[in-house]
Amino acid sequence: MAERAGARAEAERLMAAFRTAGAVPVEADILQPAEVLLDLYGEDIRARAYVTNDPLRGEMMLRPDFTVPVVQMHMSDGAEPARYCYMGEVFRKQEHLTVRKSEYFQVGYEVFDRADPVAADAEVFALIADLIAPLNLRAVTGDLAILTAAVRGLKTLESRKAALLRHIWRPRRFTQLLDRFGGRTPVPETRARLLASLAAGQPPGSAPPVGLRSEAEIAARLKALQEDAAAAPIAAEEVARLEDILNFAAKSPAALTRLRESARDMPAIAPAVGRMAARLDALAAKGIDIDNLDFEASHGRTTLEYYDGFVFSFHAADPDLPPVASGGRYDALTTVLGQGRSIPAVGGVIRPGIVADLKGEA
Repeated sequence: MAERAGARAEAERLMAAFRTAGAVPVEADILQPAEVLLDLYGEDIRARAYVTNDPLRGEMMLRPDFTVPVVQMHMSDGAEPARYCYMGEVFRKQEHLTVRKSEYFQVGYEVFDRADPVAADAEVFALIADLIAPLNLRAVTGDLAILTAAVRGLKTLESRKAALLRHIWRPRRFTQLLDRFGGRTPVPETRARLLASLAAGQPPGSAPPVGLRSEAEIAARLKALQEDAAAAPIAAEEVARLEDILNFAAKSPAALTRLRESARDMPAIAPAVGRMAARLDALAAKGIDIDNLDFEASHGRTTLEYYDGFVFSFHAADPDLPPVASGGRYDALTTVLGQGRSIPAVGGVIRPGIVADLKGEA
């Protein structure tokens, strides 16, 4: 990774370009309240963030990225439409010693605009693509809205769909659930024993309640488990169609054609596919070579969990390097943090340290 001075110089160059594009520079505290991040991502975030305790503010985390605090700031008192840019250090735990750093500079550009979300998607992608064009990176796109629409369209219990949606950013757990809901793997042994005791009219146990759940919540959970056990498996055809989408990758025009064909059997995805078509037109109008733009339907499923639509990343030839730039749409996050308000939003970030490194190698 470039020396700090080189990374900062590159960050300043990128910030100047974002300001020229109309973005207002903003700051975010390095220490962020852990409660907000835990509410958004659950306990999984602890594996990726540095956690500390403040005697006055309680549990805090070193800033894992800028998007959440920028959304909070905008939803609190931001005017519409708005464009923001920022630069600073972010912190991510690494499980192994690699070229990926636990502390690095990040520069970002965020757009809050309800007038034309498709145009905003194209604006962010094209701006970032132009700034790093000399590096000849590989761009990859995806659309999580297509995946979530496919799940919502399944003919099964709402509780099953909710479980799949909750784990869509955890591919292994998602696959395990899909296999179980599709009847391809058995119910876990402990759950099978519990269901058998309930069917026999035996209470689950006589020990006093432990934890935060009330007796009513426990009873509701047991009822939900019984309803799930009694429900028919998701049809094999539906599981196969969903898996086909999950594993699909192609150049964007071919991907669009294939997804339009899939929408005949999965009408729930048709609106999202229509937005993808409009976005490709908008990207082409911005000068993006969409004929050679890669699309992977599962792209973005292992990033932070606020993306819910168009996603993208730019990659160097070295597979050990993290994405040089990435981003996407996060409309739902503004709803969660907006206290009753929401606005379509999309953004992207660049790692200036890697940009500086790659320029030095050229």
